[in-house]
Amino acid sequence: MAERSGPRDSVGAAVRTDIVEAFIFRRTNSQGIELLQLLRSRTAAVSPATWQPVLGHIEANETALDAIRREMLEETALTRGSRLGLWQLEQVYPFYIASINAVLLCPRFAAEVSADWEPKLNGEHEAHRWVPEGEARRCFVWPGQRAAIEELRRDILGPDSPCSALLRIE
Repeated sequence: MAERSGPRDSVGAAVRTDIVEAFIFRRTNSQGIELLQLLRSRTAAVSPATWQPVLGHIEANETALDAIRREMLEETALTRGSRLGLWQLEQVYPFYIASINAVLLCPRFAAEVSADWEPKLNGEHEAHRWVPEGEARRCFVWPGQRAAIEELRRDILGPDSPCSALLRIE
């Protein structure tokens, strides 16, 4: 996530909605549900050398959905044909980044891949790992990300979820 700042003549923190996030997951026989994390480059402007899901900026004339599809392709080489499903997560969790004096509202998505799919990383990341669902609370440090994983567990993966089909995009 590149550093951008809000207008300097405004009072208070800027409110930005130009960031998207995707939780890529797979179902395995041995571990159950696993979630993909990417190790951000040590030279990243924001949160260097941290484990994150796919993150990116929405570009001009791009929807949040278009942006997350592009970011998954750029950061992991995940194509539409490789995805088993794509869902929107309903909740948006605001968070503040002091270095850019901005409150961010981040649309979030979940993408399922096959058990044997592996990402091909671009230069923004140094490594990847698959985190078993039971370790997600320990491995995803941000409260909004942990809440998004809980929403994924409850509303998309839950066998009796009344909204999984409604949240499915593809």
